[in-house]
Amino acid sequence: MTVNVRRIVTGHDANGKAVISIDDIASNIARRTPGISSALIWMDDAFPYKVFGAEDMGARSIPRPPPPNGVIFRVVEFEPNAPGDRHVTQTIDFALVMSGEIDMEVDDGVTVHMKAGDALVQRATVHNWLNRYKEPCVVAFVLIDVAGGKERPEK
Repeated sequence: MTVNVRRIVTGHDANGKAVISIDDIASNIARRTPGISSALIWMDDAFPYKVFGAEDMGARSIPRPPPPNGVIFRVVEFEPNAPGDRHVTQTIDFALVMSGEIDMEVDDGVTVHMKAGDALVQRATVHNWLNRYKEPCVVAFVLIDVAGGKERPEK
């Protein structure tokens, strides 16, 4: 399966009037791990974030974390029994389970079960997403850089 998300982006016309700039199915799809696909909805690469301009910031090719001082909005589909991908990013992440069920595991092996409607705030901690269930799970993520491009601070 591949994540399928309608993406609506507003903008401004030449007179500053609000318009719908983009209304499509997100097509910037990444598959970094078998059984996991993500659609980049939008991103920005420096604060303050841009609210004017014509560039489709959802069309860029970017790695998992946002660039220094950047932000990413992504929707990820985890297929049942997809292999995990333990990782950490220097970001604060906001996650909302849109459909299905998934387990989020942290460094000490503690796992929290999440289902549609559950929200998570992930604060630059090592974690893993595991779909041990029969249906795909879709999660919306917003990642905001917290390190300004610096490495993980010492504990």
